[in-house]
Amino acid sequence: MIVASELSKAFRTTNGQMNQAVDAISFTVSAGEVYGLLGPNGAGKTTTLRMVMGLLSPDSGFATVDGARTDSQSTNSNQSEAVLSKLGMISTNDGVYPWLSVREMLSYFADLYGVPQALAKTRLSELAQLLDIEKVLNQRCSTLSTGQKQRVTFARGLMHDPPVMLLDEPTRGLDVVGSRTVFQFIDLLRQRGKAILLSTHRLDEAERVCDRFGLLHQGKIRYEGTLQGLQIATGREHLVDMFIDLIDQRGAA
Repeated sequence: MIVASELSKAFRTTNGQMNQAVDAISFTVSAGEVYGLLGPNGAGKTTTLRMVMGLLSPDSGFATVDGARTDSQSTNSNQSEAVLSKLGMISTNDGVYPWLSVREMLSYFADLYGVPQALAKTRLSELAQLLDIEKVLNQRCSTLSTGQKQRVTFARGLMHDPPVMLLDEPTRGLDVVGSRTVFQFIDLLRQRGKAILLSTHRLDEAERVCDRFGLLHQGKIRYEGTLQGLQIATGREHLVDMFIDLIDQRGAA
């Protein structure tokens, strides 16, 4: 569902030097799989997500989503729209439209993605039940609690039923209850056969939900595999310890 092939991206700093944000990284994510792209702040996670979405052109390499390339050099506007229709994006930075009701906002996003009105109505009802937001459908989004807004954001990402979901730091700033809702949502996506790319620096949480991991440090994937495989490769039990070793190794180099 997702293939990243030798993706690279550098940015020019204020002093004129080039900073290699992402350095020739490759990974795949299959249907029904949760792949954790993990690393500390500044590791290159968000840059990678933007290239996968087609919002940022790689300097080299490419990504495909459900068979469609996302780099701007090889896609026209129709292809770019096709790529975006296959993606759902969830981030804690995403907001809701305060003056629209929940029903109006979800219907609006369904319309943006060209979902037929009858199907959008059915899907809205289904997601409202699954995500426990039936009682707030007619409330303005500005009146919702943090947890309710979170569930509405999840519903919004699924209104066009994309095969691929990108989750960018979905638990940032959330309490234990809010984080649990995110985990339940990820389980729902897995059950529905979505390919899920999870970007986070919350390594303890990633251990709970991810099937495979890519440990990203200073723009490079240093290790990749299942938790068991990483434990064998590194001699460490937990992801946190693996990253501490990576940071120490780089500092000593």
